[in-house]
Amino acid sequence: MSQHRFLFLVLTAGACFAQSVEVATVTSKVLERKTKLPGEFTPYQTVDLSARVPGYVEKVDGDVGTMVKAGQTLVTLSAPEMQAQISESLVRVQVIDSQKAEAQARLVAAQSTYERIKAASATPGAIAANELTIAEKTVDAAQALIRSLENSAKAAQGVVAVQRDLIGYLKVTAPFDGVITQRWAHPGALAGPNAKPLLRLEQQSRLRLIVAVPETDAGGVQLGAKVPFTVPAFPGETFHGVVARMPHNMDAKTRTMPVEMDVMNSNGRLTPGMYPEVQWPFRRARPSMLVPRTSIVTTTERSFVVRLNHGKAEWVNLVRGSAAGDLVEVFANLSAGDTIVKSASDEIREGSAITAKK
Repeated sequence: MSQHRFLFLVLTAGACFAQSVEVATVTSKVLERKTKLPGEFTPYQTVDLSARVPGYVEKVDGDVGTMVKAGQTLVTLSAPEMQAQISESLVRVQVIDSQKAEAQARLVAAQSTYERIKAASATPGAIAANELTIAEKTVDAAQALIRSLENSAKAAQGVVAVQRDLIGYLKVTAPFDGVITQRWAHPGALAGPNAKPLLRLEQQSRLRLIVAVPETDAGGVQLGAKVPFTVPAFPGETFHGVVARMPHNMDAKTRTMPVEMDVMNSNGRLTPGMYPEVQWPFRRARPSMLVPRTSIVTTTERSFVVRLNHGKAEWVNLVRGSAAGDLVEVFANLSAGDTIVKSASDEIREGSAITAKK
């Protein structure tokens, strides 16, 4: 038998024993899907209002549930000793003003004396030599006293201004529009910087919706995306929020990223503490490789697909990604259009001869 005929018989026999398998094609597309994630509403702003100066609560203009406007007076305090201090400081200002007027009169007299002595000194022997010097020094001293009193007057007026500012702090006002959600203040109670807060104010016309996005989906978060959600309190109704803030930091325990959405709530139907269900959108930044679920073989050592490579079985290791219907996203050395075994198993040994079913 010739060598060429022997080789032909060997190849023919190998083709006859090649395993025939059903195949699929690796596809590539940008992965998009929606995942249901729990969220939590919190106020857009929250503040515990405290007194900035010591005093006693005189009046509380609002209670739990009261809607208030920015700048509105909520608590009025009483501190009679502060008014007494202002009166004392005003008296001090008046005394300094009186001393200054007296010093100015002395300065005028000293300047007049100096001018007369200076004019007389033009006649030799009319006055003693040191009299002109004494008169000049008297004028300088009077001017220095006036400058000192002017500085004292400014300092005293500054004290009065500060005390009047402190009087203004006896009125506790709302820093923003909101609703009172807690009240601790009652008339007669002692208030101050070191005392407990008076009221808690929350801005609820705009809410923060915090969603713990899993690590596998965090890469698809897009600022400005409009996201739908539902709440148990209003079944069958869909609301929307806008992705506004990302901390760019994963929670080490839960492996999630707390992403914040802004939700407009001018009608007040939604409240902090509700737990909405968010239809979280997911989109990969780059096209993903997708294969059928049945094509992935998982053993105790690895996961892989079986690729047809010139009539031979080639095991290609992979890492699973997200599911997309009957397909699965995989991270592997695969290209779009590669032919793989559709229903694979580890019984198809690597390097064995396989052919696609027709």
